[in-house]
Amino acid sequence: MSGDLPTIFAISSGAPPAAIGVIRVSGSKAGIALLTLIGRDVEPRRASLAKLRDNAGETLDEALVLWFPGPETATGEDLAELHCHGGRAVLTAVCEALGTMDGLRPAQEGEFTRRAFANGRIDLAQAEGLADLLEAETELQRAAAIRSVSGAISNKVEGWREQVLHLSAQIEAALDFSDEDDVSDLPSSFAQNIDKLTSSLEEWLMRPRSERLKEGLRIVLAGPPNSGKSTLFNALVESEAAITSSIAGTTRDVIERSVAISGVPFVFIDTAGLRSEGIDEIETIGIRRANDEFDRADLVLWLGAEGEGPDGAWEVAARSDCSDFVAKPSANHRVSAKTGEGLADLKDVLVVFGRGKLPKPGEATLNARQRKRLIEAHDAVVSAKAQGDFLLIGEDLRSVRLAFDRLIGRTSTEDMLDALFGRFCIGK
Repeated sequence: MSGDLPTIFAISSGAPPAAIGVIRVSGSKAGIALLTLIGRDVEPRRASLAKLRDNAGETLDEALVLWFPGPETATGEDLAELHCHGGRAVLTAVCEALGTMDGLRPAQEGEFTRRAFANGRIDLAQAEGLADLLEAETELQRAAAIRSVSGAISNKVEGWREQVLHLSAQIEAALDFSDEDDVSDLPSSFAQNIDKLTSSLEEWLMRPRSERLKEGLRIVLAGPPNSGKSTLFNALVESEAAITSSIAGTTRDVIERSVAISGVPFVFIDTAGLRSEGIDEIETIGIRRANDEFDRADLVLWLGAEGEGPDGAWEVAARSDCSDFVAKPSANHRVSAKTGEGLADLKDVLVVFGRGKLPKPGEATLNARQRKRLIEAHDAVVSAKAQGDFLLIGEDLRSVRLAFDRLIGRTSTEDMLDALFGRFCIGK
């Protein structure tokens, strides 16, 4: 497909100024563009020092240049890289020179990666992993994304697909050679292999979704007014995000802050104090929103009277430094956000809790789209097992293969691809 497309170029390194700025050129005219800039051929896949010149022969920069003939390249096309000095003026001048060449244009967001996908260099699951890798902010996010980029999900799906093809072949043989449409004519291994495939799919569906790594675990701080929620919230997020005051009802709305503790992503939520008397209309709305957050929470830290919090909440005895402090006999934690008492221990157990809820380090995870496709495959496998008609079994197995193909991008819609590759920067 690359021969019909314009050759694209863009700065593929970080925003200037920097020590080095990398400009990538991909497409059928990448070799001509490189020859025009440096005036000579270079050895493929080997760095060469060369002067870059514009149409008037003026020197733009002295750079390391690399030439990668396709299709064995990152994009599957002819590819050139210019490793220039990373000043804004240098990179702008080189890009302007490229822009004057016939058949070249600036790349759009994610266009290099989209061409890699279109040319079969990566599949859809790997492209999604690459997008996650570029957005990773914690070690857990990075490790999971690397697994996807390296093909952990794709290889697993290909293995499942091979199993389904083998099952489909057995069905086709039964249809060709059986006088009656009787599932007893199938080999005994057929049902066993269906069960193994079902179990394998279910094991993956039970894994935490990759969105949990991005969004973080939702930890809600709840309790009556003046129970120390906002003070503890500020201490956990290490900022003065919430206003603290002895006046009841200071927090009127839900306040969220994202923070990573020991590499585990959290979203801490400060909520309005829960009470039923002396509240105005705005505080009533805040209390209703606080109750809504309980349903969305992975964990509630309850700072109120013992036993009055939501089911499953951790009892926290806060404000231990205050003269009116009331101990909670079964409190999970005793803390003072002001003196720091118990705060480190609370963070440590939150990290342990979070790691138990999130994918294990380096474990491949499914995003919402991939999970939906896997559910479709699982449901079709279960349906195939329950069928007594060879034709219906074959149709269910075809649906399984289609779900797998959709998962790794053999069949995709342009709208979905636009949304995915729009997440990338222009140089990627």
